Amino acid sequence: MSNVSSHNWGLEQIVADLRASREELHRTRHPRGIRELPSRDAVINIVGGLRAALFPTHYGAPDLTDESVDYYVGHTLESTLRLLSEQIRRALRFLPEHAETTDAELSARAFNVARDFGKQLPAIRALLVSDIQAAYIGDPAAQHITEILLCYPGVWAMTHHRLAHALHRLGVPLLARFINEIAHSATGIDIHPGAQIGPSFFIDHGTGVVIGETAIIGERVRLYQAVTLGAKSFAADEDGTLVKGNARHPIVEDDVVIYAGATILGRVTIGRGSVIGGNVWLTHSVPPGSSVSQGKIREGERTRNDEGRR
Repeated sequence: MSNVSSHNWGLEQIVADLRASREELHRTRHPRGIRELPSRDAVINIVGGLRAALFPTHYGAPDLTDESVDYYVGHTLESTLRLLSEQIRRALRFLPEHAETTDAELSARAFNVARDFGKQLPAIRALLVSDIQAAYIGDPAAQHITEILLCYPGVWAMTHHRLAHALHRLGVPLLARFINEIAHSATGIDIHPGAQIGPSFFIDHGTGVVIGETAIIGERVRLYQAVTLGAKSFAADEDGTLVKGNARHPIVEDDVVIYAGATILGRVTIGRGSVIGGNVWLTHSVPPGSSVSQGKIREGERTRNDEGRR
């Protein structure tokens, strides 16, 4: 039987090498040395609490009644917004404008942001209900609203996005990104919190959908799996650093359908009522009412091409 105490892991040297990596060779710490970071686990709990407050009979307690639901929602929001305020405080510290803000001032700012966010929850719920209804109308396999709320990854992703977008607009981009990346991990749907998405938005199936930061999507738009609304190119400054915030993603107008695998790149406009077919690669604007599909080689062109290769 081996004597565990006789093993020598060489920990002293490993610890020293890791310190050298952290402090000298491969630093990852924030330039201002910020150590108090937002907590992923806390954000997951916050989103869970917000979802329960928005849809208490689906995501909240199973035994709620008409008499108890308001108390449950109020109690859930009180604890959730308190947790949110703390995470906002931690996230705000990363913004350059708060480099010198005192802890007391930052806490007060975080409370005000959380309170303003809470006031937006009824409007966020209205948007989410429009998304749920769009899923029910747009998917013949959908049996009822409960199935959509409990099972559809597109609705899960949009719940996170609607919450994250509100925080993004309130000036807390780090926490907003946290929320959307949690949904990305769970669903494979990657939506930047800065993307502007109108009501009645439906992502069917969803896996592999990518929507960039400056994308603007109108009302009653439907996307299928593996659709990308991305950037065509990235402007850089003199030292090669990418310029942040430029409008570089598509504008999709109302009542557009984009089928599976389509890739639309750059600040182009997809006109109202257009249909973009599967696997289309598109880098230019199309007018309203367009129908875009993959190009097909006519038989005469194929024959001439074959002869040219002989």
